[in-house]
Amino acid sequence: MTDKPLKSHVRPPQDTMPGGAGQGCPAPDAQTRSIWRRIMDDFADHCRARSLFVLHYCTGCGAIELPPTITSRFDMERVGITPMVTPRQADILLITGYLSLKTLKRVILSYEQMQGPKYVLGFGSCTINGGMYWNSYATMKRLDQYIPTDLFIAGCMPRPEAVQQVLLKLIEDIDAGRANAWQDYYRNYDFYLGNQQRLFGAGWNTPTDVIGEARHYGYYGPGTEGEHTRLLAEGGGSAARLAHAEYPSTALTGRIKS
Repeated sequence: MTDKPLKSHVRPPQDTMPGGAGQGCPAPDAQTRSIWRRIMDDFADHCRARSLFVLHYCTGCGAIELPPTITSRFDMERVGITPMVTPRQADILLITGYLSLKTLKRVILSYEQMQGPKYVLGFGSCTINGGMYWNSYATMKRLDQYIPTDLFIAGCMPRPEAVQQVLLKLIEDIDAGRANAWQDYYRNYDFYLGNQQRLFGAGWNTPTDVIGEARHYGYYGPGTEGEHTRLLAEGGGSAARLAHAEYPSTALTGRIKS
């Protein structure tokens, strides 16, 4: 044993480190942080674009086109697209055909349960202008008036090749950071809620606290609240509380994936 003192493993103060005061571990400035965040966001978009789960909400005749699109004939699984049976784990909501007003309620409920980022594809003419049901009192005519829609697939019904091309286009948009329509639901929630209320009545609501999510995730904007959200507030509180009686077993909020 020697009397030699043990070396200290405590990190010296920044002022005593080589390079002078404040030069040991300088804190990144706002521009540096912005660059690194952009790099990480680009990397996340690149990975996300190659692992997409599709919730195919089979509302009409377009559902028959999906098996050949996903399976061996056209094999979209080779680029990372695969079916999913629950909205909470899905990335893409695929509306396959006409939507009755009753079914549209369930579509909106499913959309709000999906985690963001999330993407909506309108499949066939019925989601664009009502298609062959354009003059029906019981079907909706434009999907993008009720939930944000990233891309439409024209046709009645579109072939698997068309579905494949639109899915590849969506992958390209996600990879480039352009597929951000889902954020519009938070920033302009009053617009979408107003269109929903015109169909379903002034008391229409869902269990999801969309306004609370918009505030929490930083997408609250001038269009988040307005005359239609105030209508719900005057009726007794948030949409989450108002809807509890109709959907007692449904969770009240969703999550945004990091």
